[in-house]
Amino acid sequence: MKNVTVYMGPMCSFCDAAKRLLNRNNIPYKEINIAIEEGKMHEMLSKSNGKRTIPQIFFDNHHVGGYEELRALEKENKLENLLK
Repeated sequence: MKNVTVYMGPMCSFCDAAKRLLNRNNIPYKEINIAIEEGKMHEMLSKSNGKRTIPQIFFDNHHVGGYEELRALEKENKLENLLK
C-alpha cells in the first residue's frame, strides 16, 4: 500500500472531512500540520505545484488534490486501486 500524506491546518473542516474519509476506509495516513511544522508549507506548495488550499493529499508522490478530489475517488470506487 502506498503512503498517504495529508497536509492540513487548524480549524479546517475539509481537513477533518478528509481524515474521516480515510479513517472510514481504514487507510493509514501521515498528518502534517503546516501551521506548526516549520518548512512544511513550502514543502506542500512545491509538491502541489503551488496549491495553497488545505488539505493537500498525496499517495506516495502522486498528488491527489484536496478533499473534494479524494471524495470523488471514493465515490467512483477508485480509491483502493490508487493505493496499490
